[in-house]
Amino acid sequence: MNAHQVPFAAALDALSAQQRFAEVFVRGSLKVELYAPRGTDPQTPHLHDEVYIVQQGSGTYMCAGDHQRFGPGDLLFAAAGAEHRFLEFTDDLAVWVVFYGPDGGERASSRTVMGQTHHEAQP
Repeated sequence: MNAHQVPFAAALDALSAQQRFAEVFVRGSLKVELYAPRGTDPQTPHLHDEVYIVQQGSGTYMCAGDHQRFGPGDLLFAAAGAEHRFLEFTDDLAVWVVFYGPDGGERASSRTVMGQTHHEAQP
C-alpha cells in the first residue's frame, strides 16, 4: 500500500457487514475513515471536529437541528459534540470522514463557507 494514497476501492473493501466504517489513514490528530451506513445511521456526537466528503450516494444530512440535502462531491461539517446523522439516504452511500483537532474540537469563533462568515456560539 502506498503511504500517500488510499484508493476508494481498497477502503470500500475494508468495510464489513457488521462494521460500516474503516479507519484508513492516521497522522497526529488527523484520522480519516470511510463510512457507509446501511438502513439507518446510528452515530452519536464525536469528541473531534469532523468533515464528511460524499464519495457516492445522496440523502439528507442533519446537524445541530439543520437538515440539508447532499450528493456526491459535497462537503459536510459537524463540530465536536454536535448531534448529527444521515437520514433518508441511498443504499450506496459512502463518505470520507476526516476527524481532526483536539478533544472537544477547535475553539473557533467563526467559520467561513464559500466566502461567507458564520459566527459560532462558544460553550
